[in-house]
Amino acid sequence: MKKAIEIAKKSLETHDVPIGAVIVRNKKIIGIGYNKKEALHSPIAHAEILAINMASKNLNSYHLEGSDIYITLEPCLMCVGAILHARISNLYFGASNKRFGAVKSHQNIENLFTNHKINYKGSILEDECSSLISNFFSELRERSK
Repeated sequence: MKKAIEIAKKSLETHDVPIGAVIVRNKKIIGIGYNKKEALHSPIAHAEILAINMASKNLNSYHLEGSDIYITLEPCLMCVGAILHARISNLYFGASNKRFGAVKSHQNIENLFTNHKINYKGSILEDECSSLISNFFSELRERSK
């Protein structure tokens, strides 16, 4: 999760919400991503999607069984769908996402009807992950005054 937090900070360079994702397989990082929605003018340029794309290219396959994903913020429904389609084994996230979280906060991943089930754990370095995002929005509000 520490690496995901470090990567999330890169989003700040392009005024994107600081969210980071890291995919690990056999104790080796195979994919990283950070939020680039503003930078790429794309609603799908989420950290998780970019990390999955990198991992898939590195493995020359979108089948990421046996991989773990670490994300600084509970993923949205789109990203949960991508994680499930990639067949990632374990999902770890930091801060809860009350508005869009599709693991346990807003939606519940266990209620999704899929042929792949994923293990998950939240609240990992939650304070650090939450602070990163809340500080971003506080500074954004200050700049807009």
